[in-house]
Amino acid sequence: MPRPDHSLPHLADVVPSVLAAMRVPGFDAIVDLPGDRSGACVLLIDGLGTELLDAHAEDAPVLTELRERDRRDVHVGFPSTTAAGLAAIGTGCRSGEHGMVGYTFRLPEAGVINALRWRAHPASRDEGDLRLAFPPEQVQPKPTAFQRAVTAGTTVTVVSGAEFSGSGLTRAVLRGGQYVGVHALGDLAAEVRQAVGGGGLCYGYHGQLDMLGHLHGPGSLAWRMQLRQVDRLVESLVEALPPGGLLAVVADHGMVAVDPEEVVDADACAELTEGVREIGGEARARHVYVEDGAAADVLAAWRETLGDRAWVVSKDEAIAAGWFGERVEDRVVQRIGDVVAAARGRAGVVRRSYEPLESRLIGQHGSLSTAEQLVPLVLAYR
Repeated sequence: MPRPDHSLPHLADVVPSVLAAMRVPGFDAIVDLPGDRSGACVLLIDGLGTELLDAHAEDAPVLTELRERDRRDVHVGFPSTTAAGLAAIGTGCRSGEHGMVGYTFRLPEAGVINALRWRAHPASRDEGDLRLAFPPEQVQPKPTAFQRAVTAGTTVTVVSGAEFSGSGLTRAVLRGGQYVGVHALGDLAAEVRQAVGGGGLCYGYHGQLDMLGHLHGPGSLAWRMQLRQVDRLVESLVEALPPGGLLAVVADHGMVAVDPEEVVDADACAELTEGVREIGGEARARHVYVEDGAAADVLAAWRETLGDRAWVVSKDEAIAAGWFGERVEDRVVQRIGDVVAAARGRAGVVRRSYEPLESRLIGQHGSLSTAEQLVPLVLAYR
């Protein structure tokens, strides 16, 4: 069973370290960065894993050149998925503390929710928007790094998709800064340039590389063409950096292309549903919530059925191994599956009846492989 190396820098360390480089009170420089920064941007490229960037360096000459000057990687923790990654960026905490333990996970009284849509999961039991019944600020109550920075007197700007303004996930993990909604690479670049030029901290987000990796596969032609556009985005931001400015490009996870021969459909496999109340997570990282008294039998059944396709462990084993960080808060423990399955190789556990769209995706992520866990930290500064 793999155990995360907690000596490596974590995605959660990036924003606090950038704020420390800006000399914002209350933040420590966990990652060594050039100091005395007057303005900075943390640009998150959804789905840009280290192995993918290195394998397609010719499509990203600017990122590659910057990386060759100062090669750095961070790991994203478990699960390696967007909800947990954005929470790590926004809160400066691991998943055992911020509590966003999956793409979908169980909340007491709510059942399994989709953290990106803030709705019940799966869609067949859609109960509408859950923001009123389960306020995001209560589901993730820790103050964000952005809130703390604003309290310390720093201007914070969040530049992301206009459709995410006020969303449940935005309120849960990115609250605190001024939200600027954008629609394409052009206004993303323009707003980030303006924010950095004005001083303070800017967080920028680009999600289309991840989308194309899911649809066409990581490393596909469509994915590579989008990587080229990302590289141009980074080039335009580097060109506009003012004296004292810093650009830190990072990602929330990598991605693998699953092998259809290694994919198991839990909805069509009686061995994986016997004694199971609900299933959360995603194809590469599953939370299995069991009926009372069924934990041992479900654990044994999932281990036997999946074999070497996945690491299948109990909740206690996953916590003890540090999958969710060195500390797991009591309110978070109940969100973790009684059984946790992390896919190995190019395997996955899909749910074709309950998750038809997600089950058709070529690119997947969430597990503990280096392809999913390691992301680049690319720096540019003046």
